[in-house]
Amino acid sequence: MKKVITTDAAPRPAGPYNQLVVANGFAFSAGFGPQDPATGLVPEGADAQTRQVLRNVEAALGAAGLGLGDVVKVTAHLQHLHRDVAAYNAAYTELMPAPYPVRTTVGSDLANILVEIDVVAVVPEQD
Repeated sequence: MKKVITTDAAPRPAGPYNQLVVANGFAFSAGFGPQDPATGLVPEGADAQTRQVLRNVEAALGAAGLGLGDVVKVTAHLQHLHRDVAAYNAAYTELMPAPYPVRTTVGSDLANILVEIDVVAVVPEQD
């Protein structure tokens, strides 16, 4: 069984997909960009965009009763991988708690943004 999770605290989907789906003990997020859900504005710089993206991911997870500490897998796309990876890593370590999840970071052709991230989180077993 799967459960769709939505929240106004994260950007609304720009297409036919959901923000977060919980299934079989895991939560799977959509790829979130750096749009502020309240204003729609995108901050400048890979560091600021990474922070906003992770806040968006955290908001979606929060709607399911989860947090960044429950994340077990991160997939990150950077528009300019070589140029921005240091800024991305610095912002990432500010918000993502240790022990860090496994991660894949790739260069991608993104539409007018520098960072997009999706995650898989484990849903704690209920007693």
